[in-house]
Amino acid sequence: MKKSPPSSPQGVLFDLDGTLLDSAPDLHATLAAYCDEVGAGVPSYAAVREVVSRGSRAILRCAFDESDQALLERMPRYLELYHGMMCRHTRPFDGVETLLELLETGGLAWGIVTNKPGYLTDDLVQQIGWSQRAAAVVSGDTLPVRKPDPAPVLLACERAGLEPARCLFVGDDRRDIQAGRDAGLYTVAVLWGYLDGGDPHAWGADAVLEHPSQLAGLLTWKAMA
Repeated sequence: MKKSPPSSPQGVLFDLDGTLLDSAPDLHATLAAYCDEVGAGVPSYAAVREVVSRGSRAILRCAFDESDQALLERMPRYLELYHGMMCRHTRPFDGVETLLELLETGGLAWGIVTNKPGYLTDDLVQQIGWSQRAAAVVSGDTLPVRKPDPAPVLLACERAGLEPARCLFVGDDRRDIQAGRDAGLYTVAVLWGYLDGGDPHAWGADAVLEHPSQLAGLLTWKAMA
């Protein structure tokens, strides 16, 4: 059952890749570099973009039809290459910076909950210029569990001093919606992300948005004056 947005919101938590940042160009470029290194064919950008939210193993599987173990053995080199080029073309999606500034001006905290490894998350967030702005950043290895488990979302709320029932969780993957819902947040699925080939309308989110600018309409801005 869908619920209404919190009447006096305190903050918004976001997934990172595919929600705040369009990182697919660099992730695909890294895969192309790795494929060139090992003499493999390079898959299309469209194929890689669709699976970005599932992580490095899914990205590697676009190029290598191998077992999970074989893909895991490829991952360290892929991630090493990615770490060196992860901010060449990665940028906030259109409207995201305006949204974050609007939240900050209105007195709402915002944070990040991602399944990306912490060393990559921290470096990327710093390079984008958000390290001092995000109230909390929880990565895929901050806890023993990650999304769709609600624990990382709850930890982000705790670190940011937010009540889950007065927060929104925004993401582009079914696991984001499950984690946010199970943590007790109002959940928002976004159509501008990678979507993993799925239909966000079928994920049970409380709202589905086409553009970051629409998020403001879900918030009670008079409570933030």
